[in-house]
Amino acid sequence: MKIIEHMYVDGAFVAPHGNERFELFNPATEVRIGEVRLGDADDARMAVAAAKLAFPAMRRTSPAERVAMLHALRDAVSARAEALREAMATEYGAPQSFLAFSVPHASRVFEVAAKTVADYAFTRQVGTAEVVMEPVGVAAAITPWNSNIGFICTKLATAIAAGTTIVIKPSEMSAIQTQTLLEALHQAGLPRGVLNVVNGYGHVVGAELSQNPDIAKITFTGSTTTGRTILRSAAETFKRVTLELGGKGPQILLDDADLDRAIPHILASAFRNSGQACIAGTRLLVPKRRYAEVNARLAEAVAALKVGPSADPTSDIGPMVSARQWERVQSYIRLGSQEGATLLVGGEGRPGGLNRGWFVRPTVFTNVTNDMRIAREEIFGPVLSVLPYDTEDEAIAIANTTDYGLQSYVLGTDVEHMRSIARQLEAGRVVINEAPADAQAPFGGFKHSGIGREFGPFGLEAFLEPKAIIG
Repeated sequence: MKIIEHMYVDGAFVAPHGNERFELFNPATEVRIGEVRLGDADDARMAVAAAKLAFPAMRRTSPAERVAMLHALRDAVSARAEALREAMATEYGAPQSFLAFSVPHASRVFEVAAKTVADYAFTRQVGTAEVVMEPVGVAAAITPWNSNIGFICTKLATAIAAGTTIVIKPSEMSAIQTQTLLEALHQAGLPRGVLNVVNGYGHVVGAELSQNPDIAKITFTGSTTTGRTILRSAAETFKRVTLELGGKGPQILLDDADLDRAIPHILASAFRNSGQACIAGTRLLVPKRRYAEVNARLAEAVAALKVGPSADPTSDIGPMVSARQWERVQSYIRLGSQEGATLLVGGEGRPGGLNRGWFVRPTVFTNVTNDMRIAREEIFGPVLSVLPYDTEDEAIAIANTTDYGLQSYVLGTDVEHMRSIARQLEAGRVVINEAPADAQAPFGGFKHSGIGREFGPFGLEAFLEPKAIIG
């Protein structure tokens, strides 16, 4: 049983003012594995005060000093890789394939940020003016539960790169992961007040950070609904805002696709992170000529996926994070049948042989139309909708007819043709044949999928303001 009694403020683990407790569970067993003492608005204000006090010195740091900090953080996270992996497996239940990416990624984001700092022109000449890129001010970050360690590291890395201080409110559901990560980050020896972390509810700690006048920048990853609330609150004090929100990613399978290669890509995109991913490609658009063939191949491939605990290295899909999330996914599976879609594989309930744990049967619906809720709303579970199309223009129109625009996918064999399709899609990223992303490439969404970008120089500039010195 892991009991977490402290938050991290001003370079030290301290007891919060808040005294409410939140229970933590292993999603693969439904067994209670710990609890965390939550902070309150007073704790958030204390953390902001520490960050504000540390900001002037951090603002004056040189790019070389920031690179050194980022390298120290990289090494500290890398040194605790096994502990981080264990915490994520136990508290979140991610399959080994996702763990193999997530933990190295958490260390690597500091390396990427260091390279961005080293290559970035913080001072430049524009005509007769000297333009200086300065940190916007004290930052706040609110992070979700579906990749807790990676999101904290990404937002911290960007703040350090920009030369600012930060207060982070992670998901209370990920408190064991957060604590394990903080113990690693503490070893990097950052100046006091640069990093501050308060566990707490979004409507308490998150709300305080969103409205606190001493916060100049807020970065949030999570649901579109919560992002809208944060944006409204932040507007009162003209905070700079980066929002990475929900998605309902289309995968456009072109007529020339090689199914031997495409089907594994489709499954990887649709069911990554057990389907608990904003970038999941959960709408598959298939030419009518190949619809029956693709559905037959999908039925066979999805039925072969193994659902199980993180401890089983052969598991492809892990549990949902909580009982509430499990119920949400079940409700959408019921809804798909009620809306008239055809259940191809999967369905309600747990997979055979799993009587405990918040496991979902990977599910595929066919004969889906784009006006169905299962095709329009983010389910955040292993549920794929397959939609037919006649022409590529129709496929593009279906793909773009959504409130979201985070990440889209194109599958085929003609690279230049796939690129021409990609240019017409309304999304912050378009992935061709499941190609790996460049670490410096910007990430963020169109429409209701967010505002602003993360990673590389685009992400850095979201934490900077240009100042022109003339004469």
